[in-house]
Amino acid sequence: MKDIIKTFDNFPLIVKIILALPVLDICWAIYRLCRSIDKKNVLGIVLGILMLFFCPAIIWVVDIITLLVIGKVIWID
Repeated sequence: MKDIIKTFDNFPLIVKIILALPVLDICWAIYRLCRSIDKKNVLGIVLGILMLFFCPAIIWVVDIITLLVIGKVIWID
């Protein structure tokens, strides 16, 4: 899990933005799920699983905005 988290964190900003596009945003949902599993955050795990199935069509806008403003995607961890 830590390797996946470190890999995503070390991507250049342009790659992060490309991964936040509507079809590819599932990558960030998996990243969030891995972060929550790594930190043993039960609420994060449940929300991460729900995001995998229900939110990719909506959350990509938030991901792109947060990547442009702060350089990373936000999560509850």
